[in-house]
Amino acid sequence: MAEKVVVSPRFKKLCDQFSTILGGTEHEITKGPVCFVSRNRKFNAAILGRRTTSPLVRYQLFSFESLDKSGRALCLGETALFQNQVNRLLSNLRRNGIKVTAVHNHWLNENPRLMYMHWESVDNPIAFARKVKRSIAFLG
Repeated sequence: MAEKVVVSPRFKKLCDQFSTILGGTEHEITKGPVCFVSRNRKFNAAILGRRTTSPLVRYQLFSFESLDKSGRALCLGETALFQNQVNRLLSNLRRNGIKVTAVHNHWLNENPRLMYMHWESVDNPIAFARKVKRSIAFLG
């Protein structure tokens, strides 16, 4: 059974808004507290010649934590994307003042070629969510 995390109504409301903006299919508040939002991208891919719809392959993850009195928090994000989408997403995030921290692959012998990008910012979570939503909108 998951541990019950007690959070302020303000944090819960902020987490709900953060998730709604990002189109999260699931969100939860974990110990910290950390607002954690997930969703899966919809695309066709294969690994080792086998079709996959695994959440391990198609995910998008977003979070915020360490919310201070001024309303700023550590905000993080990650997404699966096609290799030919890397430069556009990297540019979009940077244009929105978000630092890209990693671009890498997870799988071998996948088709099409998949990459994963991570990013971070200290920002108001709602402002961050809006910037990320704009940045990833072209991914569909």
